[in-house]
Amino acid sequence: MKKIAIELKHVSISYLHNKKGIYSIKDFFTKGGFISPFDKKVVLTDINLTVYEGQSIGILGKNGDGKSTLLRTIAGIMQPDKGECTVNVEISPLLALGVGLELELTGIENIKIYLALSRKYSKSTIQDKIKEISDFSELSIEQLKLPIKMYSTGMLSRLAFSTVMATEPKLLMIDEVLAVGDKGFQEKCKKKIHEIKNSGATILFVSHNPDEVLEICDRGICLKDGKIICDGTSKEAVDEYNKLFA
Repeated sequence: MKKIAIELKHVSISYLHNKKGIYSIKDFFTKGGFISPFDKKVVLTDINLTVYEGQSIGILGKNGDGKSTLLRTIAGIMQPDKGECTVNVEISPLLALGVGLELELTGIENIKIYLALSRKYSKSTIQDKIKEISDFSELSIEQLKLPIKMYSTGMLSRLAFSTVMATEPKLLMIDEVLAVGDKGFQEKCKKKIHEIKNSGATILFVSHNPDEVLEICDRGICLKDGKIICDGTSKEAVDEYNKLFA
């Protein structure tokens, strides 16, 4: 019997929305008075989800339906207002390009930091890892010695994806990362994701591209207004997603 990798029980998430444009004490008195300037916006409502080790799950929904918030909750970046989120495997999130990267540092320095945080750093293997990342990303060692604030969006995408993949993740979370980069690198990424999948890793894959979900994922969920409206095969989730635009 497969082990449970992720389990969410009745998880709800909300945040405060600044409805009056108040960003200072002066704004508070001139625009808001003593009325609260914040509205509570509910993003996820009563989410129940069980993910087993080795599953690849596509997460679909319109913008603002809670896909990225769901990943951030599983990654431990956001805490539920209600409910419980349990993760039983080590996480390698690729939530968005550039997130977690230090722009003032070089590509190599960012690689070392990420590997250290992922507990994959070793003095005896670090040069091999840097070469592996350089080869996959098609960024030269000279380019990796530059501060990443000098990188294009495509270069950042190559660095971020290649570095995460070098950690041999057991739980990979991908949020719209394949939307950037040239076609050749996108295909290279998909091939690598399939390799990670075949190794037995668990994958959570957020995308607005139904074809990518059908290609990569066996299971799919579709969100609408912060609620799961479909949890089934990737084909069933894609069909439900397409209905949102009918």
